[in-house]
Amino acid sequence: MKTSIIVQNLKCGGCANTISTKLSEIETISNILVDVEESKVTFNVSNSEDAIEVKQKLKSLGYPSIEDENGLVSKAKSFVSCATGKLSK
Repeated sequence: MKTSIIVQNLKCGGCANTISTKLSEIETISNILVDVEESKVTFNVSNSEDAIEVKQKLKSLGYPSIEDENGLVSKAKSFVSCATGKLSK
């Protein structure tokens, strides 16, 4: 099942790199695509529980979905995730 989540704080290739790297650690998802221009993360899952796990992982990285709160903590986490993604390219 193909699923997409529109996220906040997704600004650049560094962010996209971190998201792809961290989501690829979840064994039950595949075909991860990160569209920086649309702030969208698309992936394949076998059930809705896996999609919820992805949403929670994105939030923990500082990229909450558009329906979640985007407070200072999320913005700070995304800044760190972005920098990490740029350094690991």
